[in-house]
Amino acid sequence: MSSPRVVSVAPGSPAALAGVQVGDEVLAVDGERPRDIIRWTWLTDEADPVLELSRSGLELTVEVAKDAGAPLGIDVHSALFDQLRTCDNHCEFCFIYQLPPGMRKSLYLKDDDYRLSFLYGNFTTLTRFTEADLERVITEGLSPLNVSIHAIDPAARNDLLRNRRGGPSLRWLRALLDHGIEVHGQIVCCPGLNDGAVLDDTLAGVLEQFPELASICVVPLGISKFNTEARMRPTTQAEAAAVVDCVEDWQEVYHQVLGRRLVHASDEYYLLAGRPFPPPEAYEGFAMHEDGVGMARTFEQEFLGHAATTTSPQAGFFAWADATETAGDPASASSTAPATATATATRYEAAGDYGAPAEGYRAVRTADAPETQGGGEAVALRPRKGAPTAVLTSEAGAAVIGPLVASLHRDDVRVIPVANRFFGGTTSVTGLLVGEDLHRVLAGQPETHRYLLPDVCLSGGRFLDGGTPADLPRPVEIIPTDGAALRRALEA
Repeated sequence: MSSPRVVSVAPGSPAALAGVQVGDEVLAVDGERPRDIIRWTWLTDEADPVLELSRSGLELTVEVAKDAGAPLGIDVHSALFDQLRTCDNHCEFCFIYQLPPGMRKSLYLKDDDYRLSFLYGNFTTLTRFTEADLERVITEGLSPLNVSIHAIDPAARNDLLRNRRGGPSLRWLRALLDHGIEVHGQIVCCPGLNDGAVLDDTLAGVLEQFPELASICVVPLGISKFNTEARMRPTTQAEAAAVVDCVEDWQEVYHQVLGRRLVHASDEYYLLAGRPFPPPEAYEGFAMHEDGVGMARTFEQEFLGHAATTTSPQAGFFAWADATETAGDPASASSTAPATATATATRYEAAGDYGAPAEGYRAVRTADAPETQGGGEAVALRPRKGAPTAVLTSEAGAAVIGPLVASLHRDDVRVIPVANRFFGGTTSVTGLLVGEDLHRVLAGQPETHRYLLPDVCLSGGRFLDGGTPADLPRPVEIIPTDGAALRRALEA
């Protein structure tokens, strides 16, 4: 178990006034060694915490004068200080198994850690969940959590997870709901395995056993060109249509019984089925927006100016991995956000706002890079004001953005879909675009045009393949991944 290492100290903060320095290791707070950023935030939220530090081999004690709830003023190096709880399932559909070789080591690490579910929105199967974990979740109010359900039938869930604890572990879901923890569920549908009658049975089982679930998203299996599992194959249009029909049938049942639709099919299913997206009100607040449910309608509402606020999606599938890298990585955990805790309430109003690593997907991603980057030293020409504009996006993104851009009736704006050859297979989401594919497409585009790139492709200023916008052959403008930001960029 490591100790939190100080990576920055806010000037004039209580920690700075007490003499805490960058590089200090915090051995204990009020006598307790924190195991993760969650416990760290609880401890440092108290008044006048006493820090036991290690500095250049010397141990010292620092008393910090501050009020309860006031920020300490320290950023630490990671979200977890003890060992990450890795996943012991062997799901055939796991995307980690489908990665190309040679990527950053952290991207190959499978987690099944409920703490990352709380901090980053990851989905946990609960197969490694324990009584001690349940006690901590309840005591510290670690809510909401995201749980991968996939199937209710024990044999089917065991088969999908390839883990004999798959079926029995759903007892923890019942326990979480019994103690008032908000839980969002996910079903990854694998054609021929847990769609069709199995999906119907799962949604019936949810109504019978877990009606308190906040929401459920049904998402299609994603396959890269590196997939080696014989049972995993792309979803056909007919299969996608059948899933959409099943989900919408159960929405009606849930609405009649529970007063809410509860389950939603992801946007990708509607694209695969060739169906129009449901109206905005059908998403009931877009609770599963981060998992690709209602993202298209949200973007549309933002683009048309009909949304009161904007919501950017997470930075792709691997946001947590980038955010928990250590050893000098800019990903750090922050305790400088204002705390809202009282003695009887949770320290967190929203996961990630009070103590989650600053470089996670909940951070402002356009801070990763200057507004305009790329072009290389050999390219001297820069876009002039009023130059034709191109929006770079994935193939799935183009299906959403294309009609919106076309509605402007401007012949100086175009959408460029970028095929994902790096991952291949059915990979078509914008969050998984990499520098290699963008480089290939941009190399054939005019030098003096404007190129807009959504920031969801980046984490810490780099793509998943390690490249950066500065490596691209044309200058690109990094913009937030929401409809309002795109509209503003096109009108600039």
